[in-house]
Amino acid sequence: MDSPFRKTAFSNAFFGKATLDALGDVPPVSGRTFSFRALSKDLTASLVVFLVALPLCLGVALASGAPPLSGLIAGIVGGVVIGCLSGSNTSVSGPAAGLTAVVAAQITALGSMEGFLLALMIAGFIQVGLGLCRAGFIASFFPSGVIQGLLSAIGLILILKQSPHLFGHDPDPEGEMAFSQPDHENTFTELLRIVGDWNLSAASIGLISLTVLIFWDKVRILGLSRLPGPLVVVSLGIMMAEAFKNWGGEWVIGNDHLVSVPVVENLSAIGALLLYPDFTRLAEPAIWTSAITLSLVASLETLLNLEAIDKIDPLHRFSPTNRELMAQGAGNMLSGLLGGLPITSVIVRSSVNINAGAQTRLSAISHGFLLFLCVLLLPEVLGRIPVSCLAAILLFTGFKLASPKVFKKMWQGGKERFIPFMVTVVAIIFTDLLIGVVVGLVVSLGFILASNMRKPLRSMVERHHMGEVRRISLANQVSFLSRGVLDRALQTASQGSHLLIDASETGYIDTDLLDLIREFRDKTGPARGVMVSLRGFRERFGLPDSIQFQEHVTFELQEKLTWKDVMELLVEGNRRFHTGNRLPRDMNRQLKATANGQHPLAVILSCMDSRSPAEILFDLGLGDVLSVRVAGNITGPKLVGSIEYGVSVAGAKLVVVLGHTRCGAVAAAVQRNLATNPEELAPVSGNLQPIISDLREAVAAAAASSKTTGIHAESEAFCDDVTHRNVVITVRRILEDSELILSLVAQGRVAVVGAVYNVLSGKVDFILVPDGLPKFMPGTLFTGQNL
Repeated sequence: MDSPFRKTAFSNAFFGKATLDALGDVPPVSGRTFSFRALSKDLTASLVVFLVALPLCLGVALASGAPPLSGLIAGIVGGVVIGCLSGSNTSVSGPAAGLTAVVAAQITALGSMEGFLLALMIAGFIQVGLGLCRAGFIASFFPSGVIQGLLSAIGLILILKQSPHLFGHDPDPEGEMAFSQPDHENTFTELLRIVGDWNLSAASIGLISLTVLIFWDKVRILGLSRLPGPLVVVSLGIMMAEAFKNWGGEWVIGNDHLVSVPVVENLSAIGALLLYPDFTRLAEPAIWTSAITLSLVASLETLLNLEAIDKIDPLHRFSPTNRELMAQGAGNMLSGLLGGLPITSVIVRSSVNINAGAQTRLSAISHGFLLFLCVLLLPEVLGRIPVSCLAAILLFTGFKLASPKVFKKMWQGGKERFIPFMVTVVAIIFTDLLIGVVVGLVVSLGFILASNMRKPLRSMVERHHMGEVRRISLANQVSFLSRGVLDRALQTASQGSHLLIDASETGYIDTDLLDLIREFRDKTGPARGVMVSLRGFRERFGLPDSIQFQEHVTFELQEKLTWKDVMELLVEGNRRFHTGNRLPRDMNRQLKATANGQHPLAVILSCMDSRSPAEILFDLGLGDVLSVRVAGNITGPKLVGSIEYGVSVAGAKLVVVLGHTRCGAVAAAVQRNLATNPEELAPVSGNLQPIISDLREAVAAAAASSKTTGIHAESEAFCDDVTHRNVVITVRRILEDSELILSLVAQGRVAVVGAVYNVLSGKVDFILVPDGLPKFMPGTLFTGQNL
């Protein structure tokens, strides 16, 4: 269910349709439309959220030093108003336990609740402004480890804080979530108090409720009932409390273990209890200071919670952060006007909402209406709900948020992820949500800085046509902390060497390091005989590209290299290719450099298959080789003439016949040449027949060999054997058909070699025909050591 609530008439009227369009909306859930099943899930989820939110609203108000009605007003506005304006399908807003300390401090600082309400209204205006300014982008900078730590910490806090309520130890309000409590106890000492202060009936209800929740979804017959476990638990808790009253004695559950709801007779009575902002204090600086504090803290907590809630949404939907800030601002303006508390998106209620099966924000809206109607109409019924059964619901939610699987997954993510996660968890438990998240962010930032200090650059030696070049590739962020590492890398450059500093992936470089690079380029490097090249620096860095070595083959370089040198270059290039370390090349620069002619190192006769382009397999640049491609890498007069042109006119030093595994042309030749009934095969065109015929010799040789090796003719290994044999045969035929090439081979100026490209591994194995003799030889595998 998505479409009825994507853009409500209320949200359009409040913000304006153009504003919502500019801020963006919730992407539709693919394949989901309105259904009564989804509607029923939303309504049942809203009932569960309402039952949990009611005591939390009252508890947060008490913990903040505000009237209980203020918490209920915030809950109603957070549900109805923000639910209508928000773009989130799962978030539930209300008074936040994480703001209790901030609210209490601001009420005390301003001297009255009325002054605080004025500050809250102004804070709401500021939040709307933040949304219009698109400040929601901040949510994108929260590391996943910190967000997951926030979720797990809230889960553990629910377990720790609700355990006393589960056993009937209820000295503190349920919304009290801080580590240090107003009664001078803390989270852990409160747990020890259970031993001397627990209630038999409340504990029985709590433990039975928790057991029902654990097994409700696991027992098939219960799951088929489609009743949410939390709703069953609340109903069961009320019935058990009434039954215990009939038992009498110590089984009677007292009112201090039941939900306490303010009794309001009618709307007029509510009006009499409402507090309103004191607009006479509008000019006081303290009011504005408080408003800015509230807006920033509430906005940050909302963005954090929204990011965390989206992570546990089973449908993985996206909540628009800017629209959420505007919705929260509107809600806080109205809450301040009516005498309520500050509102944020709340993880506890949102988690319960998701676990109860909510589909859209109708659940959040309905829970707000339920808060209003039930507090007005059914306060006595609500007052019969045992706190311990609500504690069981929250405790069960905490187990889901902080399951051992989450900790195991974060551990497997490595220390860079696990340590910020654990620090966030511990910090939130011992302080509060915002402080804990800030601590987690600082630790994450520390890992980033440490990573930059350890790996601010990568240094490697590359073999180019003209010789070795040491490339220093800078990291994405290069701060002043990297100065020592970069300085040491520059100092290691030996006299007469080539040094390339590559900043192609770098977005930020500290000014001190830019000065260091300039000094080495202009003074230190030249004084030591080091040629310094620069590439990829952004225009704002003031270091234009300057390449001091040839990236393409020149005539002088071509004349200098022997065929063995060229072969080594091809071997090294293929190694870079299949290990994923190809050289970055400025193709535009090479295009201009080779526009007037090229001086190729080799002529490569390869198959026309798309998986074997020579320039890629050997990590070469424009004009480095001449490519001759034909199906099956066979030869013929025109092909031999092309190769002769390459070695005699263009000056290439090496001829490579390049086949490849899983060759389609070879497979077709094997099928045709070894067919028992060739007339049953589909006919081929007359132009394809010569290719199949040229491969016949290699097929026959492989077939003869298979009688001893046992390789089946229909296997892939057989076709690959044919490929290897065909490469050697083609080398022989080139030497037989070209007296020119044979003469150059005899003089040692040129070599003709074979090679086979493995399409699975990316490696090229070279085959050297001994002495270049024009006769069939089995060939030997080239390893780079036997040249």
